[in-house]
Amino acid sequence: MKSATLLFLFSVILSFGQNPPYDIFPEAEPPYYRIRYEASKDSKELQFPVKFTIWIPEGIKNIKGIVVHQHGCGEGSCSSGLTGAWDLHWQALAQKHHCALLAPSYEQPQKADCQLWCDPRNGSGKAFLKALADLGEMCEHPELSQIPWALWGHSGGGHWAGGMTMLYPERVAACWLRSGVPLFEANPKRVSIRPHMLNPASLEVPIMCNPGTKEGVTEKTGRFAGVWPANETFFAKVRGSGGLVGVAIDPLSAHECGNQRYLAIPWLDACLSERLPKRAGQPLRNMLIDKAWLAPVLGKKAVPAKKFIRNPNKAIWLPNQKIAKIWMHYVRDTEIPDTTPPPTPTNLRTSSMGTNKNQLTWEAKADFESGLSYFIIQKDGKVIGQVPEKPANRFGRPLFQGLLYSDTPTQPLVEMEFIDSEADMQTFYEVIAVNTAGLESSPAQLATIKVK
Repeated sequence: MKSATLLFLFSVILSFGQNPPYDIFPEAEPPYYRIRYEASKDSKELQFPVKFTIWIPEGIKNIKGIVVHQHGCGEGSCSSGLTGAWDLHWQALAQKHHCALLAPSYEQPQKADCQLWCDPRNGSGKAFLKALADLGEMCEHPELSQIPWALWGHSGGGHWAGGMTMLYPERVAACWLRSGVPLFEANPKRVSIRPHMLNPASLEVPIMCNPGTKEGVTEKTGRFAGVWPANETFFAKVRGSGGLVGVAIDPLSAHECGNQRYLAIPWLDACLSERLPKRAGQPLRNMLIDKAWLAPVLGKKAVPAKKFIRNPNKAIWLPNQKIAKIWMHYVRDTEIPDTTPPPTPTNLRTSSMGTNKNQLTWEAKADFESGLSYFIIQKDGKVIGQVPEKPANRFGRPLFQGLLYSDTPTQPLVEMEFIDSEADMQTFYEVIAVNTAGLESSPAQLATIKVK
């Protein structure tokens, strides 16, 4: 039996007998792979169990990088990490760059100290590196243990992603920090929080700080009022030292992720395009500084760096003109324009479920700019349904997969299927994808004939 098969069986066995909310999760079958580690009995190692689930894009011989989607603190956020690898929009980013998509899920009890995992020096960094090696063996992509990372983190996940950038800057292609940053100063109220040291090598890593405006920018009180002051300190330290760090204030949200993915994904795309090595084994490339645009902190207008008349080391750094224009829309109202329709659904098929009843199934990739909102089902030129019937998302634009607090799909995962309970002898079906900007794809088409 292959070692990959043994590792798969081992991970399945370890997945049983877990307590809620970590005992309900999608099964990881190729192209998804999962490994789980128990909590360590060594006080210097990771004190919580953790699952790592990775999606490997099909048809790619050598993976070039890993997009890491890291949830935040608390049971709710931790359990939301269970579906992160299934997110179609984040998969679109990963596939474009021949990358895998990895989503950890730490099994942290609600009242436990989040620092025991969101500070990578407390064992989670070591567990992450081990998971890359084990998953690489499981999916027969041993390069996973050596290739670069694009890190996205929410809240405590931002603390973790930023901490990994300080510890392993040579591995980090880019780092997006949603509502959480690593701290450079001690916190007398939280003695468990150890300040990080600024690694000079991390100044080459593009970083984006992305707090909500209600986290201390426009609302100065409340549970998350300290997020913006922490971001200010982090930004001043890194940017003042010449680091490539920006700030994108979400004008609509507090600690929830909102519509940040519509800026985060193109920003990471721009960074990966410039930084990923041309050949395996080569170091990360540097960003092209002459393309940069700058903007004042809390400002809403960016200009080419050469035209910025203030101190550039106090200005928001943006990688290029395209991202600067998207950023200007985002910080104003998050309404980022999109003029390109989503990809046409594929592999449309039907199966009979008895008299006058057909089940339609299909596949679809997310629109890179605007994701997927819903599918329109047509029969003989007339609309007969929509999937989902009422797309919803209380944290931002309505999405086909829904959205949890930490920017991951809701459970159970929604399926691409529709039941036609009034099927005729001869039927012509069409399925149209609609993105979150309201643009429609060209239809996937299928003619069916039932035999009497």
